Amino acid sequence: MNKRIVLGIVGLAISGMAIGQSFGDIYQKSIPEARKIEYPYLREADAVWSKRYYRLIDLREKENQSLYYPTRTDVRDGRKSFITILLEEIQAGRVTAYSSQNVNVPTTYQDIQTHMGATTKIQHIQIDAAGHTRDSVIPESAKPEEIKQLMLYEEWYFDKKYSKLDVRIIAVCPFYMGYDTETNQTVHIALFWVKFDDIRDVLAKNETFTANNDAQRISFDDLFMQRRFSSIIYGESNVYNDRNINEYTIGKASLFEAERLKTQLFDFEHDLWEY
Repeated sequence: MNKRIVLGIVGLAISGMAIGQSFGDIYQKSIPEARKIEYPYLREADAVWSKRYYRLIDLREKENQSLYYPTRTDVRDGRKSFITILLEEIQAGRVTAYSSQNVNVPTTYQDIQTHMGATTKIQHIQIDAAGHTRDSVIPESAKPEEIKQLMLYEEWYFDKKYSKLDVRIIAVCPFYMGYDTETNQTVHIALFWVKFDDIRDVLAKNETFTANNDAQRISFDDLFMQRRFSSIIYGESNVYNDRNINEYTIGKASLFEAERLKTQLFDFEHDLWEY
């Protein structure tokens, strides 16, 4: 078969897929009108034990790809990635972002863009055979697709009223992992902190991808509340200024320490019902 005919057939198939997806849904979905589920009231007297943890989510892991994709906002089915939703809310002024260095100080959307690689470079361009040059300003846009990790700050607690160990996410911090062409090194930058309660309303109105069943997609708020992500413990509240695991261990020892803290939390819950 002629190569151009084959390419034409493939092109028609792809365009057909695009048209099919752009017509929308065959029924009314409830997620765009959904609201977050409020937490049950928690008294100080009912929280008889609690511990705060830093938990790292790597968006490159297969189980976490529903948080990372799509990387573009012009997808045909209207989905947005978690970081796209977050940045849009910050840009619109509906959510306050706080400095990663001082959580009491708000940061600006422009500062966040700069940390994500938005800058201007001056390039010398030769304009004639004599070697004369002129300066040309080349803008570079931010690269939100290089946000590859999320840090959760959460508190686990035992509620004696309901006799269960529960958890609440307090704040979220995205990590930018881009490439610095000047130093030829990968950079790892904590961008900002946002309060999880401040973004739950918008997360509840945006659906995330669910494998194998497009009719049973859930919201981003459901994803976090149902703990549908893979993560490791990065640190815990301690007397050493809440130091992270990588501050006192290196290499494989850090993974073993993270697993030890995870097991310790699991054993605590298990021992509550041992008799």
